Amino acid sequence: MSPQTESRISAPGALFAVIGCALLLSPFMSIAENRIVAGRGVQAWDLGPAAVTWPGLAALIAGLALALPARLPWGRLAGGLIGLGAVAWLVSRGAAVLLEDAGNYARTSPAAGAWGFLVLYLLVVADALSQLRPGPGLRAALLAGALALLAALLLSGAFSELSIALEYGSRQAAFGDAFLRHLKLAFGSLGAAAVIGFPLGLLCHRRAPLREAVLPVLSFMQTVPSLAMFGIMIPILAWVANTVPGARALGIAGIGFAPAFFALVIYSLLPVVANTVAGLRAVPPAAAEAARGMGLSAGQRLWQVEIPLGLPVLLSGLRIVLVQNIGLAVIAGLIGGGGFGSFVFQGLNQTATDLILLGALPTVLLALVAATAMDILVDLVKPGPGSAA
Repeated sequence: MSPQTESRISAPGALFAVIGCALLLSPFMSIAENRIVAGRGVQAWDLGPAAVTWPGLAALIAGLALALPARLPWGRLAGGLIGLGAVAWLVSRGAAVLLEDAGNYARTSPAAGAWGFLVLYLLVVADALSQLRPGPGLRAALLAGALALLAALLLSGAFSELSIALEYGSRQAAFGDAFLRHLKLAFGSLGAAAVIGFPLGLLCHRRAPLREAVLPVLSFMQTVPSLAMFGIMIPILAWVANTVPGARALGIAGIGFAPAFFALVIYSLLPVVANTVAGLRAVPPAAAEAARGMGLSAGQRLWQVEIPLGLPVLLSGLRIVLVQNIGLAVIAGLIGGGGFGSFVFQGLNQTATDLILLGALPTVLLALVAATAMDILVDLVKPGPGSAA
């Protein structure tokens, strides 16, 4: 193959095509007698009549083919979207066909092939977007469009016969409570860490001895395993609840929301403090000297020059914290903290895979949306080419 030919084929696209061909040989869906027993794998071409399977298979292959050209990023983006649509079609139509002659307790779920293609085409979309490099406005529009389309699919009932949808239907109220509790854990700990971490980071930036004392301590706290940190919080907060008047009235207890919340705040401090220091230190000396020459006070230099120029780095620290805490909040389910982790651990206890997914998939989606939104925000606040002058 000549170098000219090689340059016309995307290396990631070629890899995706090879992986996709292998996934075609994997079971696409599974059918089980009930929610607990292991299911029987069904290939994509066995999901139903040709009118169901062949359009989906053709779209899967077309998506892989469109992902190959290196010089057509919009075509690769279209290929990824076509592939995602094919996965949704095969899963929704295949579920209806598989359950036609099954018993009342039968459950059907996506299998390795469906999940593999879902991840594969998401990577195709991400690879195409990385080449297109859309601006913040377009990325925000794409994110909003993707969420609107996902919501429309879920509300349409296209996936209502899947096992995970049935798990959601029997726990709809509990799911709403878990969602709100997960948001409170992730965003509440982020807010508390920002209130504590930004002033502490500013002090560390101004005073080198304090920085040399604080950052190693926060780094050590970051190395403590999350489950151990939650366990450490339980006896400490239990003692506080039993000895400090009014502590229980504030919701402080040995198990539940409080230990999970405080553990997440502790984990959040290092990224916030370290990025605050890094952001303020990254301010060009010329900009600081110009502000000083204009007669601005130390407070005015901080708010009008240093923080605006260092804001992208500060927000990057908040992005790290938010994505980290969305994932770590799952473990709060072990100590009664609620959130999506309650479904994950219930599913593990019951060996119910779809109940595990009911907690895991929203967590992954929430983390992806939060990371993308924070990336857009970071790009929006980046100073222009002449801002440091």
